[in-house]
Amino acid sequence: MRILFKRFLFCSAIVLAACQNEPKPVERDTTVTVVTSFNNLFLDSMQLGAFLDSNSLFAPHKQQFLDFYKERNYEYAWFDSSGLGEQAGSFINLLNSTISTLQDSSLYNAGLIDVYNSFNGNSKLKHRSNEVLKTELTLTGQFFVYAAKVYTGTDSSITDLGWFIPRKKVNLTALLDSVILAKNKAADEFAPLNKGYKALKDALPFYVQLSKNISWDSIAFPQKPIHLGESAEIIGKVKERLFALGDLAINDSTNILDSNLFAAVKRFQSRMGLGVDGAIGAKMIEELNVTPTQRIQQILVNLERMRWMPADSAHNYIFVNIPEYKLYVYDADTLNFSMNVIVGTTANSTVIFSGNLKYIVFSPYWKVPVKIIKTEILPGIRKDPAYLAKHNMERTGGSDSMPVIRQKPGASNSLGKVKFLFPNNFDIYLHDTPNRNLFSASSRSFSHGCIRLGEPKKLAAYLLRNDTTWTNYRIDTAMNNTKETWVTLPKSVPVAIAYFTAWVDRKGVLNFRKDIYNHDEKLAAKLFAKQ
Repeated sequence: MRILFKRFLFCSAIVLAACQNEPKPVERDTTVTVVTSFNNLFLDSMQLGAFLDSNSLFAPHKQQFLDFYKERNYEYAWFDSSGLGEQAGSFINLLNSTISTLQDSSLYNAGLIDVYNSFNGNSKLKHRSNEVLKTELTLTGQFFVYAAKVYTGTDSSITDLGWFIPRKKVNLTALLDSVILAKNKAADEFAPLNKGYKALKDALPFYVQLSKNISWDSIAFPQKPIHLGESAEIIGKVKERLFALGDLAINDSTNILDSNLFAAVKRFQSRMGLGVDGAIGAKMIEELNVTPTQRIQQILVNLERMRWMPADSAHNYIFVNIPEYKLYVYDADTLNFSMNVIVGTTANSTVIFSGNLKYIVFSPYWKVPVKIIKTEILPGIRKDPAYLAKHNMERTGGSDSMPVIRQKPGASNSLGKVKFLFPNNFDIYLHDTPNRNLFSASSRSFSHGCIRLGEPKKLAAYLLRNDTTWTNYRIDTAMNNTKETWVTLPKSVPVAIAYFTAWVDRKGVLNFRKDIYNHDEKLAAKLFAKQ
């Protein structure tokens, strides 16, 4: 019991640190012996080395093999003196379930299943020691292969895919140790997975069944939107489609957009990020025509991204989902509030990265980027010498061919009345905007790359909520000043700007969005190239 408790403390500490720091080198624990453990089965390092030399599939996990068995002094993990442990059955069940759910045949190991069945199917069958050893090490290797794929994700460079949020680190050795100790619990209970991953994975089987059981012919586009009370030939097919997707509770054969269908249309529009008006138009039909097979791929792509994300945070943080055009503010795991945002155009896409919000700048100057000076400001000055004055701008340096220009604080300032800085190499920040009318659009990719906020004052008040000197009046005054005011936050707030086109929201509703930057397409090419 002392050894088990010691091992539990070891793996608990290392799993908690897995997303923060690399674990220290593992030393062989010689206190684990036949006397101190409940097991009399041990292997030696030569046997392990020979196994790894002859199994190329497990070669990438050589160090994890060595660490795992050194920490237990080469005691068997999946077997004991009575035979194959129940933890093996739990893992095989998890493996089979994952292969079915994720439609990923690469995780299937026919040899492992055969030997597992031979041990599990006939408890009276006497197995040779070399068969026990091979099964033991194959189970360990397959666990590392499984966990690396499901909990860490593709081994491709994610920065090549435009993703600059640091990938989470998972200590697979400590994870396996936890699974072995727990015996009948699945690895998912110990892995540092965020809730979003688990919820989206649970939504996948529904679409797998749809792809097998229902034909998905394209519905014709209406010549004009169909409104409440109107009839049209396509409405019967729309009802069938919404019923199959779960948005319409009861299907009937009428071709009228009645109140039940009206409510179902609005539910579907909401979770697709469309304008929620209850009318059946071309954009809605376009989403209804996306096949279950295409949705499966979209879910798998987003599951891959979620594998890269840290587990749920215990701290306050800000999260922006680019395709959703939404910013969320969390107090630990509780959503405090959200707001609409505007993100970069396809040509000026907002970068996917993370940082720490440190500064609020009220009534900011806007230092005009070189690209905008070249493409907009200089042509404007050539047409009108008074261009800078008319746009509340001033020159602060540079040359005639490339001046340094900034826009002064004021109502017309492109950054609005406040900006929020989290220092980064991409020159991306959150800011207000004088163009408030754009936030009502369902698609909001209009900026040069930075993120415009629908409710900037609300975010400022939240960030300053613990400083009683920053009253509502003082914030209003600072936002409407002609003088720039910098405020340094006493504690920075983590910010993640991410890209998810499929997710399950906190109400349990599955959402999909357009792949506005074609990031899904690029990642799918990596994930499914060999399938």
